Amino acid sequence: MRQQGWRSKRTLATVALSALLAISAFAQVSAFAQQTSTAGQNTGGHPWWKGAVLYEVYPRSFQDSNGDGIGDLNGIASRLGYLQSLGVDAIWLSPIYPSPQVDFGYDISNYEAIDPQYGTMADFDHLMAEAKKHNIRVIMDMVLNHTSDKHPWFIESRSSKENPKRDWYMWHDPGPNGGPPNNWQSDFGHSAWELDRKTGQYYYHKFYIQQPDLNWNNPEVRKAMYDVVRFWVDRGVAGFRLDAITTLFEDPKLTNEKEIPGKDGKPMINAYGDVTLAETETNNLPEVHDVLRELRKVTDSYQGRQVVLIGETYLSSIADLRKMYGLHNDELQLPMDMQVGFINRLDVSLFRRRINEAETELNGNEPLFVFDNHDNARWDRYGDGVHNKDIGRMLAAILFASRDTALMYYGDEIGMVTTPPKTKAEVRDPVGITGWPKNKGRDGERTPMQWTAGPNAGFSGAGGKTWLPIPPSYRTINVAAESDESDSILHWYEELIALKKSNTALREGDETMLNTTDAHVLSWLRRAPGGEAVVVACNFTAQPQTIGFDLKAHGVAGEGVKTLLKTPGGADPVSLNSVTLPPFGVYIGQVE
Repeated sequence: MRQQGWRSKRTLATVALSALLAISAFAQVSAFAQQTSTAGQNTGGHPWWKGAVLYEVYPRSFQDSNGDGIGDLNGIASRLGYLQSLGVDAIWLSPIYPSPQVDFGYDISNYEAIDPQYGTMADFDHLMAEAKKHNIRVIMDMVLNHTSDKHPWFIESRSSKENPKRDWYMWHDPGPNGGPPNNWQSDFGHSAWELDRKTGQYYYHKFYIQQPDLNWNNPEVRKAMYDVVRFWVDRGVAGFRLDAITTLFEDPKLTNEKEIPGKDGKPMINAYGDVTLAETETNNLPEVHDVLRELRKVTDSYQGRQVVLIGETYLSSIADLRKMYGLHNDELQLPMDMQVGFINRLDVSLFRRRINEAETELNGNEPLFVFDNHDNARWDRYGDGVHNKDIGRMLAAILFASRDTALMYYGDEIGMVTTPPKTKAEVRDPVGITGWPKNKGRDGERTPMQWTAGPNAGFSGAGGKTWLPIPPSYRTINVAAESDESDSILHWYEELIALKKSNTALREGDETMLNTTDAHVLSWLRRAPGGEAVVVACNFTAQPQTIGFDLKAHGVAGEGVKTLLKTPGGADPVSLNSVTLPPFGVYIGQVE
């Protein structure tokens, strides 16, 4: 019964949506937005986000200003000078909205307010004003797929089958056996269906039980969420990172997902003890693109603002990633390219292929590279335990010396490492509680920022307990210590970012892979429109490597080279004919 109703409503959705969008204040811009309308472009006339350095702030863990052990907005505001000196163009804040904090903010109970743990709306406005003074833009995390089960919308929807908001969420009758409607699973373990005993129906949750999925086939849902976007643009934000954006739609026929077989032919079992499913019925469905085009119209209506849309896009191919930009570049400006940074092994040929795809198969669009975030182990997952520091430098060189917009995670710049909990009793993340011990959760990559070697690493006041423990590594890995070390990771990041911004070839040039049969060194050419050329070489091995470059086939005549940046201990080559790299070494040179 419920399934048929859903299908019939889909046929009317487009007409109803058009009417609602016409009625809404589609292009209204607040006085604040008008005052900031000239801030949309950089000095080169490009969109501000093109070639930018984006920095993810996990607010709970960045800086605590009031001693309660939880980071907050005023703490972030106090560190903007540091971020400006690092070269950051924009910060992305993971969710700061009111929330029961089941998923630490990704379960939202009010989209148009600030969670008291992080501060007030006045604190947010203060952060915005301070960010503007430091020439840093603010990007909000926007969760469109689901709300908290404590959101007023869901409380109404759950109250009865006849409630006007019943169709705002994904309700279905039980399956033929009286159980869940089908075999769909939550990304966080077990069935994606939860029975509501009061009404006798199940609601769908792609993630936690407390995160019911919105029904994006309902035009009222779309209008409500687009109005939320307008609310924050009117307060001056520069864009949105769209959480779980590929999961907005599901197969209306409720087709069971296919089981993925293992090597023995039996179904694969995941960390939660569930059969591994293909997710072809619940992820990356074509209807997502309709929403992205509509959302882009909303943000583009703020003329001169250049509001950027960034997508959390875990996709299986470069073709799927290309689609996220839109056939007419009318969807996401920056879908995240997870295919490079999350290779998770130092495989030269695979890095070369994936980077080349991003540079040549996105219709000229700029890729957004990212190596880690709040959901994945930090960069040290690539380490060998001996050369980790140099491997970290090498990964940073790939991130900042490529033709891309670069997204980094707080603490990357000092080499903060993953510090997972040692026992289940220490786990705060429900993913780890459900998946322990195979999946220890995401606490390890969310530990407090390490500012100093003092009490609580300078994150929070002395004597207080922090929401997650301070890792032991804070004694040597911290901003204060690395500011005084000439060869620190922090200075390496500062130099790389400065080069990305100041060098014409690295800022605006195209990118071509070099020495494409080399099994040890990843190297590429960056060449600016005016002819300025830079070579970048990264040694993927624990042994020294000597390479040479013949650039004539690429239209570059020079054989001389001027060192722009190199791994500490590396040599300055006399010419491009012989460049020697230390283990996991990096060389960046200007062709002369």
